[in-house]
Amino acid sequence: MPINPNPVNWFEIPVADLARAKTFYESVMGVQLAENEMRPNKMAWFPVEMGASGAAGTLIQGDGFTPSHAGSLVYFNVPAIDAALAKIGSAGGKTLMPRMSIGQFGFIAHFEDTEGNRVALHEAPQAEG
Repeated sequence: MPINPNPVNWFEIPVADLARAKTFYESVMGVQLAENEMRPNKMAWFPVEMGASGAAGTLIQGDGFTPSHAGSLVYFNVPAIDAALAKIGSAGGKTLMPRMSIGQFGFIAHFEDTEGNRVALHEAPQAEG
């Protein structure tokens, strides 16, 4: 285990319609989400590989979980932002902020999912060589 792990280890994205949101994220991210229930909440967990870098998380439907543009912002790593934004549009989401350079750290973009959440993408800089 790293001496100083990254501070985020879990995230929850509020949804109004779990089935719709699950379909959206599966088509955009190219992954399968596992449905779970932790009463009284319904969840769809993103895949996790124990010991790998990055945070795991879930879509969550329940009282007190309201989709929003306000509040915390989750960034998903993607190989190519423009391709991801095209999938997002096709799946019912919309681009809020197109691909933007963040210098040596790569690129970012913001989108709205089918539930009304503001979510973000990160594309790592390409290694020169």
